[in-house]
Amino acid sequence: MWQAVRSRFDTCKNKISDEPIEDDVSLASSKKIRNQEKDLRGPWYLATGFLLFWALLFSAVVLPLFYSIPTGLTIEDASKGVFIAERAQNNLYKLAEIGTKVVGSDNNENKTVDYLMGLVNEIQENCLDDYFDMEVDLQEVSGSYIHWTMVNMYQGVQNIVIKLSPKNTTSTTYLLVNSHFDSKPTSPSAGDAGQMVVAILEVLRVMCSTKQTIRHPVVFLLNGAEENPLQASHGFITQHKWAKNCKVVLNLDAAGNGGSDIVFQTGPNSPWLVEKYKNNAPHYLATTMAEEIFQTGILPSDTDFGIFVKYGNLIGLDMAKFINGFAYHTKYDQFSNIPRGSIQNTGDNLLGLVRSIANSTELDNTAAYATGHAIFFDVLGLYFISYTESNGVILNYSVAGLALVLIFLSIWRTASISRVSTGHVLCWFILILVLQIIAFVLGLGLPIVVAYVFDKYGLSITYFSTPVLLIGLYICPSLLGLSLPSFIYLKLQRSEKVGFAQHLQLVLHGHAAVLAILDIGLTVYGLRSAYVPTWTLIFYVIPLAINLLTTLHDRGFSWTGVLKIFQVVPFLYNSYLIYCFVVTLIPMMGRFGRATNPDLIISALCALGTILALGFVIPLINMFRRPSLILLTLLAISAVTIYTASSTQIGFPYRPKTNVQRLPYLHVRRIFYEYDGTVVKNDSGYLFNFQDRRGPAPLKLSKLNTTGLVSIAEDCDTVMMCGFPLYDHRWVKNRLQIMWLPREEEIIPPYETELELVSKIELGNNIMRMNFKSVTTDHASVFIQPLEDVTISDWSLPKSYIGQQSTSHLYFSYGKNNSALTFSIDFYKLDGDFNVPLCQIGLSVHFIGNKGDAISQEFAQKIPSFAAPVDWPASYQRYIF
Repeated sequence: MWQAVRSRFDTCKNKISDEPIEDDVSLASSKKIRNQEKDLRGPWYLATGFLLFWALLFSAVVLPLFYSIPTGLTIEDASKGVFIAERAQNNLYKLAEIGTKVVGSDNNENKTVDYLMGLVNEIQENCLDDYFDMEVDLQEVSGSYIHWTMVNMYQGVQNIVIKLSPKNTTSTTYLLVNSHFDSKPTSPSAGDAGQMVVAILEVLRVMCSTKQTIRHPVVFLLNGAEENPLQASHGFITQHKWAKNCKVVLNLDAAGNGGSDIVFQTGPNSPWLVEKYKNNAPHYLATTMAEEIFQTGILPSDTDFGIFVKYGNLIGLDMAKFINGFAYHTKYDQFSNIPRGSIQNTGDNLLGLVRSIANSTELDNTAAYATGHAIFFDVLGLYFISYTESNGVILNYSVAGLALVLIFLSIWRTASISRVSTGHVLCWFILILVLQIIAFVLGLGLPIVVAYVFDKYGLSITYFSTPVLLIGLYICPSLLGLSLPSFIYLKLQRSEKVGFAQHLQLVLHGHAAVLAILDIGLTVYGLRSAYVPTWTLIFYVIPLAINLLTTLHDRGFSWTGVLKIFQVVPFLYNSYLIYCFVVTLIPMMGRFGRATNPDLIISALCALGTILALGFVIPLINMFRRPSLILLTLLAISAVTIYTASSTQIGFPYRPKTNVQRLPYLHVRRIFYEYDGTVVKNDSGYLFNFQDRRGPAPLKLSKLNTTGLVSIAEDCDTVMMCGFPLYDHRWVKNRLQIMWLPREEEIIPPYETELELVSKIELGNNIMRMNFKSVTTDHASVFIQPLEDVTISDWSLPKSYIGQQSTSHLYFSYGKNNSALTFSIDFYKLDGDFNVPLCQIGLSVHFIGNKGDAISQEFAQKIPSFAAPVDWPASYQRYIF
């Protein structure tokens, strides 16, 4: 490749040498200027200081602003009519003390509901009756709907619903504010989403106890079944008496334990909501890029927001905590992890938004303001920028086009002062553009190569507990890739007329041209995240225009001064943006599953951030003598980091309590019944659903005996749903990665459950109806697979699900109502012979909250301290009917 580059150098050089030269004096002058420019390059040791400046800028500005949260107000400030974080924090403490709040448990259905209803009643007693009417409804609801690849069926789940209305209102359009109080097994749920629940209650208290009225009623929904998933919100929006009037939703959730709240979903098609956030939320954190990433579905998370949009046709804002997501859905999601200032942040934003939207004229008729998507982002939490998608398209094309025009003007200007033709300078630039494309590919590709190699040797997520390793693993290789082509070019080029400083400027033009092409491509593809390269280009276009309008463009390295000043802005923003995603995604890599290499995502993200933040900065090392020393330093940092991550304890991903390995597993008893009732399989063991790429490997470092641990993938090819009690849709999706550890001692479930065939009724037309019943636990799954010559023609479940999956999956849970699960299925058989087997059905029953027998508890004690087990007994019966 470099021979081709050198050949191109010679071609351009020969073309320039053919240019007519005015006289020997002019040639001598050009050579003199060129030599002076090289002499003007700074000493080599200042290059290190130059790069350290940007590192210090990140540490001194980006990090403090990113982690900045307001001071939590105390009860002494209550007379000011503001959100009081101390009161909410006190409520959170008592809420977290209840413990885990799994749907169907006494903690969730009774203790938590009673505690929250007590708080609501206290608020109601102190509400200003002259200004507001406050109604409270405890909803118990049952229903079903299709969620991903399963029928999600719920029975008797609970919602605490509060409607705050202005006195004598005639408005029929409401604002909905939602969060949930239930939890995953083992989690005290202080973060997800206890902190949001108490913030909502404090906002309710402030609103109904201050003489500041509103135009529209506000419905506050505390739902009791989000983790199941998303059942209570579906029950509310499809069945509650106030649901049809709700037009806008503010949804609050959490995938972390503190910090600011990020807006990661808006609308749809309602830019006015973004403007409400801009004008009324005092603590900004939002980006279109987060919305587009979340809506791809690649992240292992979901919220009630999608339910409200899909089943209620609502619009709104989806907001969440995300910092310190390592404790999310584990036993370490505790009260002690939630700073008071974090609650204040949520409360200030929520109170401002609720008051603004509840007083808005847009809420009268939201459809009239559906004007397309919005592009939005905050700048270091200090400023908020938003505009419509259509304006964004115009801006993207305009900036990219202007950048290309100014680059051409700069080339023309360079040719003019160098006394060569524009075509000959353009010749150099085309070569540089090719090299900058190569630099872009290397800057993105080298970190990905590191990620691939580490994963190949079983060393994924080494940064999980030590994020500083990202610098040497991914950022330094990206900087090397970005800078190497331009370094080689500037080292080899020998133009007699075009000065060294102008060649360096052409290098930066090449990077700008690559960004412009990328910007145009992203815009054509329809990605609103194209705003990122657009705004990065803006802060290259402005200094370039200034340099062209002055003589700075032509005076050696003088043009770099203006450029460096303007580069501070895109560096701060892009490093802030990508750091936000790194903080969000690294904990998620601990629950991303085994099928995908998560390091590819993190490495690409770090590389993208490096290119955007430092793409115009790193070539400037060539302003200093011996830039090769910087490249060698970057290479040395990478080498030391790679050794540290791969060969020392620092690279081990997990730490007790703070950065744990998630370890869901079941204590399983399996019984397979034939058509005549005989038992053909009866065994016991532990079923592991490893959540991250390393899988079972870390357990080999413990006292836990995992001899005999095998994948169930082979069973999945021959047995319905692999023949195991897969818990929910995520277990089903991940089934090829699940592993089985047989146990000699028989596991006896806490109590026996069975699937009873209540009746068989021939309906005619070769159709047989079977009615089933099972007295099961509060969490169960039923897998249904007709035999080869049989089809399902109808059933008592959502009919649109019929035929979607080769094996139907019914996920069932209950809250207050523990009556038996019942359903019916109509089977069609062409020959009408129903005295033979028609289908096989698997009943998967989960005893969540039970610790299992003595042997299982002893097994759990041997699990290493760096792991956070989530386990319970489960039974699985396979029937043939």
